[in-house]
Amino acid sequence: MNKIEESTQWDLILTPQKGWFKLDLGAIWRYRDLLMLLVRRDIVAFYKQTIFGPLWYFIQPVFTTIVFTFIFGKLAKLSTDGLPQSVFYLVGITAWNYFSDCLIKTSTVFRDNQAIFGKVYFPRIISPLSIVVSNLLRFAIQLVLLLGLIIYFYFQGVIFPIGWNIFLFPVFILFMAMQGLGLGMMVTAMTNKYKDLSILVPFGMQLLMYATTVIYPLSSLSGNMYRIVALNPMTYVIEGIKASTLGVGVLTFQTFTYSFLVSVFILSIGYIIFNKAEKSFIDTI
Repeated sequence: MNKIEESTQWDLILTPQKGWFKLDLGAIWRYRDLLMLLVRRDIVAFYKQTIFGPLWYFIQPVFTTIVFTFIFGKLAKLSTDGLPQSVFYLVGITAWNYFSDCLIKTSTVFRDNQAIFGKVYFPRIISPLSIVVSNLLRFAIQLVLLLGLIIYFYFQGVIFPIGWNIFLFPVFILFMAMQGLGLGMMVTAMTNKYKDLSILVPFGMQLLMYATTVIYPLSSLSGNMYRIVALNPMTYVIEGIKASTLGVGVLTFQTFTYSFLVSVFILSIGYIIFNKAEKSFIDTI
């Protein structure tokens, strides 16, 4: 028996994770097929058995843009930095929806996957990563709509002062993903004990949107209001996206650095809390 045990060579040995911030990139790469499978599940299953199917990718932002244009543009007459209202709102809505979906769906990872987590081993970080990637594909599809609207207004004579900032666009998308993933992992760890958070988060995201420059430009604020909104981690990210796609928005070296540092901090803290919670969540879920 001992000889058999000595001659046995295991392909994978599972050991208790030591430390809270051990990120095993090799394990994530080994389970890349599972990651892609979960991404496919999120995309296919979400709109399965719906009438419009993937058209909802376009219907949701279009109708939201129409409502925002009527309420905030026509009635409230909020500034849009001289840009066409529909383009201004669509950029903010598209970006915010990606961040919001990443956070909300990641915030219920433990609850939604408790059955598979309790039976099969795989790096738990795969589940929230699949949410970020699948939402990124939806975001890319909605960008086609945004690009079409920008081209339309360009031929109508509207000038978008886009410069070198456009190369920072993928970076700001990464910042959104980092913040959504990090905050979502924090919340999903706390929902083990506080179930009400799963109800509070979607409501809180709706309120947080109004404290972010989605429906108004940061340049329209001043004084204490400016400083309060500027503290929002997503404010300079949204402003950076507007600056890189429309050429209008607050984007400086200081604001870019702030967005980078805050995104790294949120993701790091979220991953630490997530790692700590995954060791015992199955006993408290």
